[in-house]
Parts: sequence; C-alpha cells; structure tokens
Amino acid sequence: MKNFKKELNEIQYKAATAIDGASLIIAGAGSGKTRTLTYRIAYMIEQGIAPQNILALTFTNKAASEMRERIRNIAGQQNSYRLWMGTFHSIFSRILRSEPDATGFSSNFTIYDTADSRSLIKSIINELGYDDTKYKPNEIQSRISKAKNALITPSAYCANAVLLEEDKKLQKPYFFNIYTIYVQKCKLANAMDFDDLLLNTNILFRDNIKILEKYQNQFKYILIDEYQDTNYSQYLIIKKLAERHGNVCVVGDDAQSIYAFRGARIENILNFKNDYPNYNEFKLEENYRSTQTIVNAANSIIKNNSNQIKKKCFSNGRVGEKIGVIKSYTDQEEGFLITNSISAVISQKQLSYGNFAILYRTNAQSRIFEDALRRKNIPYKIYGGLSFYQRSEIKDFTAYLRLCINHNDDEAFKRIVNYPARGIGNSTMERLQIFANNEQKNLFDAIKSEKFSTSEIRLSTQKKLYDFVEFIENFTSKAFTTDAFEFARELAVESGIIADLHQNISVEGKSRYENIESLMNGIKEFCDNKKADYDSQSDFVTTINEYIDNISLITDADNEKAEDIDKVSLMTVHQAKGLEYDYIYIAGMEENIFPSVGNNLSLNELEEERRLFYVALTRAKTKVNISFAQSRYRWGKRESNKISPFIREIDEQFLETELDSEPEYIPTVYNDEDYHTRRKTPTTAPMKVTTIIKRPQLNQHKPSDNFVASDYQDVRIGMRIEHDRFGYGKVVDIDKYAPDGKMIVMFDDNTKRTLLFKYAKIRIVK
Repeated sequence: MKNFKKELNEIQYKAATAIDGASLIIAGAGSGKTRTLTYRIAYMIEQGIAPQNILALTFTNKAASEMRERIRNIAGQQNSYRLWMGTFHSIFSRILRSEPDATGFSSNFTIYDTADSRSLIKSIINELGYDDTKYKPNEIQSRISKAKNALITPSAYCANAVLLEEDKKLQKPYFFNIYTIYVQKCKLANAMDFDDLLLNTNILFRDNIKILEKYQNQFKYILIDEYQDTNYSQYLIIKKLAERHGNVCVVGDDAQSIYAFRGARIENILNFKNDYPNYNEFKLEENYRSTQTIVNAANSIIKNNSNQIKKKCFSNGRVGEKIGVIKSYTDQEEGFLITNSISAVISQKQLSYGNFAILYRTNAQSRIFEDALRRKNIPYKIYGGLSFYQRSEIKDFTAYLRLCINHNDDEAFKRIVNYPARGIGNSTMERLQIFANNEQKNLFDAIKSEKFSTSEIRLSTQKKLYDFVEFIENFTSKAFTTDAFEFARELAVESGIIADLHQNISVEGKSRYENIESLMNGIKEFCDNKKADYDSQSDFVTTINEYIDNISLITDADNEKAEDIDKVSLMTVHQAKGLEYDYIYIAGMEENIFPSVGNNLSLNELEEERRLFYVALTRAKTKVNISFAQSRYRWGKRESNKISPFIREIDEQFLETELDSEPEYIPTVYNDEDYHTRRKTPTTAPMKVTTIIKRPQLNQHKPSDNFVASDYQDVRIGMRIEHDRFGYGKVVDIDKYAPDGKMIVMFDDNTKRTLLFKYAKIRIVK
C-alpha cells in the first residue's frame, strides 16, 4: 500500500480518508478528482472494508476502467475485481439480470441501443398509419426518454391530463399510443433500452422491499463520480441505496453541469446538503492541468453565474500565454485562420497533431474546419461520428449474436433474416409481422407456432424461415457453454457472412471485412482479459452473452482507437467533457451560436451555456484561442454576427487583444502577398502561415469637424481617407470579391487594418 499523504495534497488526503457518513467533494477542472476517488476506495480496502461492499458509479466505461486499473496497482488485482464498479447502466443491468423473477424479463434480455430503439419506433408509427412527418421517430424517441427519466410509465402518462394536453398543442395527440406499444413490444422482445435500465431498477426497488434491503445491506459504501450529471431517476436510486448506511460520497463540479438536455439536474449537487445535513464538504480547487492564465480566465467567466457552489480555483503552474482572440470576416476565413494557426504552432514547437482540438457549439460547424484541414493535409478525427459498433457490418454480425442469445429480439431478427440473402423480401416480412401481431408473439416464436403453416406466406418462403430459425437454434445450444471467440468465429463462417464479405473486392468491401476481423480481435481480447481476472481457474470460459452485454453498454467516449491519437480533434464542447489538450480552439463565439439562441434563453439556460463555455476553456493545458466570424451563411444568406457576450465576460487582463465596443472591423491577419489569388482559387492555391496580430492599445480618434462619410463606391487604391475612430491613412488594397467588399488601409500609426465596406465610416480626403 502506498503512502497516502505522500501521493495526495492536503485537501485530497482529507477527502480520501473521511470515509464514514456523507461527503460532497467539489472537484474543479483538472483538480485530480479521479486520483482522489481512487485513493478513497483503496483507503477503504486498507481499513478492512470488503471490496464487494463498495459501489462505485461512473458515467463511462473508460472512467471505470481507468479507476479499476489504478486500484489494481494500489490494492491488488483480486480486490479491484471484486468491487462493484462501473457505469450506472452496467451496474443496474447487472442487478436487473440477477432478479428476473421480480422484473418480468429473463436474465438474457437484450439492451437496445439508440438505433434499435429508433427502428422499433419507426415501425410502430408505420403500423399505426401515423404521419411520420408529424410523428418523427427522433422526436418520439426523445419524448419517450424524457418520460422514462421522469419515472412516468405509459399508464401514468395516459392518466396525466397536463401531458395529454401538451401533446395536443404539439399536434401529437397519439404520442401515448406509440409510447404504450413501444413498451409492450420491448417486453415481448425481452429487451430494454438504456432508459429502461434506470426506470426498471427504480420500479424493482419500489415494489420489492426485500430486494432493496438486499442491496442496501450489500452496498455499505457508495461513491458517485460526476454527480452533477445525474438525472432524477439516478438520483432516486442512489438515495434509496444509501438510506440504510448513509455512507455516500459524491464527486462533481456544479460549474461543469452541462447536460440538462439529457435530463441532468444541477439541483442534485446543489441540494446535496438538504438530503444529507451532516455531510462533509471538500473543495478541490488546485488545477493541475491548466496554466494560471487559463484558470483565472475561467474563474472570471463562471463567477457571473448565481446558481453555484462558490469556489476559487487556482493553478501553481506556469503563468502561460494569454487567451488569443481570432477575428475573421467569414466562417470560411475562420476555418482558414484556425488551421493556419495550428500549422504554425506545430512547425514552431515541433508538436504532434494530437495536441490540438477545435471545439464548437454544434456539429453543423465542423464542415468549415474539415474543409480547411483537408486543404492543409492535416489529419483530423471527428468525435461524435459513426461509432465502430454502429457500422452496418458490425450491427449485422452482433445482431446474429444477439438473436442466438435472445430469440425474442425482433430488431435483431429483422436485421439479419435476409443477410446474407435468403430470398426473404419486404413483403414476406410485412406478412410475418401481421401474423405475429395477431398471434401476440415475437417473430421467432410466430414462425415456430402451429398456425404459421396457415399464414399468407408462400410455402417455399415458409421453408426458408424455418431453416433460418433452425440455424439460430443450433447455435443457441452452444451460446452459453462455448468460448465466446470460438463461438463467434464459427457463427461468422457458418452464417455465410465471411464468404459474403470475401466476394466484395471493392475498397469498401475490404474495409467491412477488416472491421469484422477487428471485432473478432476484440472478442478474443475480452475473453483473455476476463480469464486473467480469474487466473486461479484454468477452465474458466467467457461466453458470448457476457461480451454482448459489455459492448451494449459502450458509449462514444469509450471508442477512441490508437490510430486516432495523432490527429487534430474536432468536437462539440459537450463531447469534450472529460478530455484535455495542450491547445484548444473555441470556434464560433458569436451571439446566437454560443450562447445559442441568444436573448431567448432563460436565466437557467444562459447559466448552463456559460458553464459550457467554462468547460471549453478548462480543457486546455497550455493555450486557448477563441475565434468568431463577423458574418456567416444561414440558409444561403450571409448574415452579420455580434461577438459572444461570453468573450466580453473574460477579464481583459487575460486576453491578448483589447476588444472593440462594436465588431465593425477586422485587424489585418495575413502576412501573405497573394490574398486575391487565394480568394479566387481557395482549393488549389498554396496557403502561407497566418500570423495573428495582437492589437495595440489605441487612442480614440476624434473626427474632423467636416467629417461626412463618403460612399465606399468612390474609394480607390492610393486614396487618403479619414476613419471616424482610427484617424488618417492610405488605402493600399481593395477586395470587391469579398462578400460586401473590404478595403485594406495603412494608417498613420503604422498599423494596417481591414475595413468592411458595409460597416466602415470613412471620409475621402481631397
């Protein structure tokens, strides 16, 4: 066991060793919360607390794995393995599988991911004959999720007059029909979606006091990471489990609560003191990640929120560079400037691409940066793209695995019944679905029923369906006894998937084959790791149902691969939560983009947007650059933008650039001579490195008495002009090709500035 005092700072040590009773650990960005939580668990084990009596809940498998690895190094492998540690969904899935008699689901239930859930909703809408432009599957799915997280079941929904009236106003009066049938079909398929794992655990504990007491007695110590991200459903489960012993420790940062749209409630962490009046509070305020400048700038932002737990984060690291502000005329120019800045820093400091990330408010903003990075041949990775496990060929094969484990899984059945092709078309599936609905059976059991021979499906096609069912049943007999890797390999060959992929010699076909190979490697690695945990049992076998359960609970944050490490990362700020980079670029810092929808925000929504900006700033270790464009296209029309109020909230002493009162001009940011050439041939012309010029301190110019703004159409290169704020200068260049036009002026104070025709107030000096 390591020396705890030597490994932790004073406040971390106090937080790690105060293990009895309720504790609230407010952990600022980069303050070592994972380290503190890890040592708290290790300290418990050292004090004689059995690992199986400790429940540690996280939000990603990645976080759980990292903590388990650290505990393994401190407290030993067996102790780390016996911990109940994992994501909320993985732990509650484990509990629900252990209590099949009380849940109404068998222990081998399938977990539907977002795509499975949406596919089922879409089929229900079609079966009911509803207009899918009014009842959009994505919106229905989101509404069902919100209802479940608020613990509103279909029967409770139908009895709620307020909700039904709201549906009428939204012109979705039959939403509750879809919700009701969706739940029924999930039950028939022996399947739960992610929200069900929480809802059904709440119902399990509510309706079965002995089961609740069983887990209350087992989990004598409870720890929750990222508590500010918990929703109402998670909050209630934690509260119930902690009632008996009261040893609950929550770790989080209210300043990083940014998931209200998913149902997260900042009130859970703000009101912790009300639930546990005798709690201990610890504030981890020292930031080990970022420079002093970044931490101080972030403090100057978040202090504007009224709804918070006060803390004063600080850094004892280097002072660091000030926050850069990159100003551009258009969003295309913004992509160009940021890309050139990255290229320049890499060249100057000999850094790898993986040190850089570009953050934006919405996914739609990524295109500009993708285009700019491709032109510079800079490799990049987009977070939030298609997950490995969502790729078509992977979904196909895992559907085979799922159906072998759970015959009731209709979504898996529909996906693979005609893959590889067996001559079972859409019309057959429509008739089969009608027959199954009439018999109130899932598709698999409907085929096995005595009445199936009397269905409207042709006899030759019935034979194909019988053969498919028999094939799956033959593999089901091996699923729970055979090594997962051997089972998967045999199924891939016997199903014809490998042969089908081999026949496709295109680049895409080769990629799909390689993805299946990668999946097989993942299954093998999973089996080897599980066996290592049971190193005392040489005959231990990991079965395929364990592997399927594991990948069903994988999140996007768990999917990063080694080949993506040395690439510039592009992502929304929400996706950046929990990550860190040396250099961060926060793009699109304009009103109505960040914060989104500007003046229409409520106070709570505005404060969440500000917390989101705080999260963006604190992802950086070395340097932050903030960028905004004065104009960008919206639905084909170029519109002008105002600078984000959040930029103005940063204390100016931490900014490289003094902000203007109005963003009516852009300082010169180019040191290249071929501006016009680059404008005309943006995809082929070589680009020179962009230099971001710091704006000098300016004295306000007082316009001359005869100042009357001239028509910009009369301006010519070489003319002497007077600007109402910057004084006198000479026009050295004009670009009429730029939207609305711009001119470049060398002023008498030797500063060169770019002025927009649309905004500039200048007088031609005769």
